[in-house]
Amino acid sequence: MAPGLLDLVHLTTWAVCAVIKLPQLVAVLRAGSAWGLSATSLLLELAGLLVFLKYQIYYDYPLETYLEYPIIIAQDAILLYCIMYFSGKTKRALFYTVVFGGVWYVLTLQKWIIDVAMNLCTFISAASKLVQLRHLWQTKDSGQASALTWGMGAYTCASKLQTTWCEVLTSPDSSFHKSLLHHSSKNYYNCNDYE
Repeated sequence: MAPGLLDLVHLTTWAVCAVIKLPQLVAVLRAGSAWGLSATSLLLELAGLLVFLKYQIYYDYPLETYLEYPIIIAQDAILLYCIMYFSGKTKRALFYTVVFGGVWYVLTLQKWIIDVAMNLCTFISAASKLVQLRHLWQTKDSGQASALTWGMGAYTCASKLQTTWCEVLTSPDSSFHKSLLHHSSKNYYNCNDYE
């Protein structure tokens, strides 16, 4: 991918991530209800995002590889509070905040903990989507679920895969690639093969 196009994809991904949960938040706030949304799904998503963010920070990856995650986490936290509020369970929000704060701390007590957690991250993220889809299937009503938020999520996933692929495999001089090689105990690929 041409460097200019790669930069454009990076920028659009960050821009979409900056507002990714806003359509969902607007739908919930307008309706005054969180019907159709699964708190469990959102908790799993938050767990996956927090683990990924902590992993990136712990291993000192370049900021551009995880810049959007704090923004999405903040939006998810607000959305979770709205779900709790409209479900009459606002006291649970404090409990979840304490649990996530504790997990954030525990993740880096030992190197193996963060490594295992990161290996489970994809499964946690997929589980969050499956839980939401199951919730929608059971209720037979999408309620306040936002198709725009899901569409923007699909775009950011696809663009992140593409940009990461290009950064790692075609730019061995990139800071991301150097960081991967520096923090990895095994070199599973030779980037010179892809030039």
